[in-house]
Amino acid sequence: MSIDTHQLLMFIAAGWLLNLTPGPDVLYIVSNALRSGARAGIVAGLGITAGCFVHIFAAAVGVGALLAASATAFTVLKWLGAAYLLWMGVRMLFSRAGGGNGAALAAAQSATPVTASLRSVFLGGFWTNVLNPKVAIFFLAFVPQFIAPGIENKALAFVLLGVLFNVNAIPVNVGWALAAAWMSRRVGAVQRGMHWLDRVAGVMFIGFGLKLAFTESPKA
Repeated sequence: MSIDTHQLLMFIAAGWLLNLTPGPDVLYIVSNALRSGARAGIVAGLGITAGCFVHIFAAAVGVGALLAASATAFTVLKWLGAAYLLWMGVRMLFSRAGGGNGAALAAAQSATPVTASLRSVFLGGFWTNVLNPKVAIFFLAFVPQFIAPGIENKALAFVLLGVLFNVNAIPVNVGWALAAAWMSRRVGAVQRGMHWLDRVAGVMFIGFGLKLAFTESPKA
């Protein structure tokens, strides 16, 4: 099994940008780091990473069968994925500044520092991710775009790319945790940064959605 180097680099770059985009996972990491320190934030990120692995392997079982099935199944998956990516992109592109995360950050900032159980922080991140069906839909929509039609074992390719995406997220999550102290002093600047990251990621999601929509079904 071989993956085009250019496609692989595009996948890594896209993964980093998407992982930098603020969302529920980032907010969970930041809020824990603000309340209990960088260590708690890092553990929160590891819990989220563990939850993502569940989605990756669960989705791989289904995506392998779907991509190898009839053209109808491929088309249904393609349009569902494209619609989801376009919806996410438009929502992020036209979201209000701060996306509502500013209030939560401010609340976390003002909270009295406490020593949280690292086990509970980890499990909180894990279950928050596992119980979010949007994560599974995201992997089904995003990862297959980087799987070449000629690859025989598509499920294995899906798992490898999913693991790569997840591993690449770890340093980003650690960065969010380490930056929490700075965030607590400069909440306004963070909100502006989140605003522009939302715009960039929104355009990116729309582009991926259009690319997926115009992808032709593989010939039997």
